[in-house]
Amino acid sequence: MYAVAEIGGKQYILEKGDTIVVEKIPKDVNSEIVIDKVLLYRADDESDIKIGFPYLENVRIEAEIINQIKSEKIIVLRKGNAKKNWRRKYGHRQQLTILKIKDIVLS
Repeated sequence: MYAVAEIGGKQYILEKGDTIVVEKIPKDVNSEIVIDKVLLYRADDESDIKIGFPYLENVRIEAEIINQIKSEKIIVLRKGNAKKNWRRKYGHRQQLTILKIKDIVLS
């Protein structure tokens, strides 16, 4: 069985036991969260497929926050006018959350 869920504006295909990296969720490490924005649910047999419009109301995904990390640094170099020697270097590291999917619950 698997489900397609929306987390942080992006869609993920999730199965029980998966580990995924998503944008930061402001919760503590080892805390459990419930994802209720489920777009599609498919059971083990292919005949049981449920599609939400836009979300399914009776399906939720239980997950645990494993860690809060930062991505690799992205460097942006801006240059001004070609006749002036003006440069500016920026860097950015996106904050991420690692989730472990515990269960997909159909109620």
